[in-house]
Amino acid sequence: MEQDITQQNMITSSKQMLPNSTATLVLGILSIVFCWCYGIIGTTLGIIALAISSKSIKMYNENPFLYDGFGNLKAGRIMAIIGISLSAIYLVFIIIYISIIGLAALSLPNILDSLNI
Repeated sequence: MEQDITQQNMITSSKQMLPNSTATLVLGILSIVFCWCYGIIGTTLGIIALAISSKSIKMYNENPFLYDGFGNLKAGRIMAIIGISLSAIYLVFIIIYISIIGLAALSLPNILDSLNI
C-alpha cells in the first residue's frame, strides 16, 4: 500500500508540461481577440493553434501520466475553434457588406440618369 502511494507521488512529482500547451492557449485567446480584424488574423491564429496542438494531444494520449497541462491544451483548442468560427462569420459579413456597397455603387449612375441630374 505504501509502495503504491510512493509510486503515485513520484509520478505526480515528475510530471512535465505538455509541449505547446501554453502556446495553444495563448493563440486560442488571441484568435478570439483578433477575430474582428476582417477575420483574417483570427482565422490564421486559430489554425496555427489547432495545428501545433495535434502533436501534444498524441503525446498525451500515449502516456497521460507523464504530462501535465492537458486542461490548457483543451481550453486553447476550444478557444481556437471559437475564434475560427467568429472570424469566419465576420469574414462572411464583410464580404456581404462589400457586395451590397458595390452593387449600390454600380446602380447609382442608372439612378442619377433616370432623375436627370
